[in-house]
Amino acid sequence: MPEGELDSDLTLLGATTAVVAERYLATVREVASGASPEAAIPLLLLAVSDLAAAGARLGAIVDVVPAERFEPDDGPDADVDPLRTSLANLLDGIDEYSEIADPLVSREVGGGALSNDLAGIAQALLLGLQHHRAGHASEALWWWQFSYLSSWGERAASAMRVLLTLIAHLRLDVDDETASEAEFDALHQAD
Repeated sequence: MPEGELDSDLTLLGATTAVVAERYLATVREVASGASPEAAIPLLLLAVSDLAAAGARLGAIVDVVPAERFEPDDGPDADVDPLRTSLANLLDGIDEYSEIADPLVSREVGGGALSNDLAGIAQALLLGLQHHRAGHASEALWWWQFSYLSSWGERAASAMRVLLTLIAHLRLDVDDETASEAEFDALHQAD
């Protein structure tokens, strides 16, 4: 197969990645709109987890070589700053977190923000979608793979961990009396 041409498995992976990317973007935009603030964290966890699985497939395959030597200009970059701002407003008070910058080479603790992670991931996905929609399948797949390995894969992993931690705190951090009552009710509902 000539360099830059995609076999049927890679073509399918590109199409599947486009669907997952669209679903992620739709969910993050819906959450950022503030339409269902009570469901924001669970919806974001589902969207990021779904995307992380798609990203893992990109990371597990051989390097994709684009058909063209230079990236085609498929339009201007999308402006995700309004999305970032809306997410930061929605997540006010729980947006920022701490993490180890590079667990393999340093113990240095850095900071992050869910709103930055989610918007940065959206930015990378949108560029790949531009290429995909323009019919540049190998460029889209190359971009998604490259940006997964260099940026959005790590941001998705961090965001997923923070979202899971938030859900755990929301569901598990209850006082002993409330926990005992819930346990008693659960045990006696089976009767």
